[in-house]
Amino acid sequence: MRLLLDTHTLLWWHAKAGALSDTVRDALKDPKHDVFLSVVSAWEMQIKVSLGKLPLPGTVPELIGEELRENGFLPLSVTFDHVYALAGLPAHHKDPFDRLLVAQARHEGLTLVTDDRQIQQYDLLTLW
Repeated sequence: MRLLLDTHTLLWWHAKAGALSDTVRDALKDPKHDVFLSVVSAWEMQIKVSLGKLPLPGTVPELIGEELRENGFLPLSVTFDHVYALAGLPAHHKDPFDRLLVAQARHEGLTLVTDDRQIQQYDLLTLW
């Protein structure tokens, strides 16, 4: 399985929060699965940290770097095709970060790991 983490999923995984389902925890630990972190999540977190809306024990680069190194998560950049894929999305979700994650997941054929019910309304594979 090829998975893309929603920003809240990444934060809960990193904090080892009990909010993750057993299904998600097992999937993220399974070495047979490719797990992607989008630059979109880093961008969203950095903005929220800068605005004082997201307290982190370290910096965004430290958090992202740790997950890439220690868990073998893979980086996913934003491409023009991801941006163009936004044009075909219904308006189920207003958050631009979440919409871009949906567009990336759909374009790349990834399963989006999210507990966000608005995202789950889109025509894409989700896991929770």
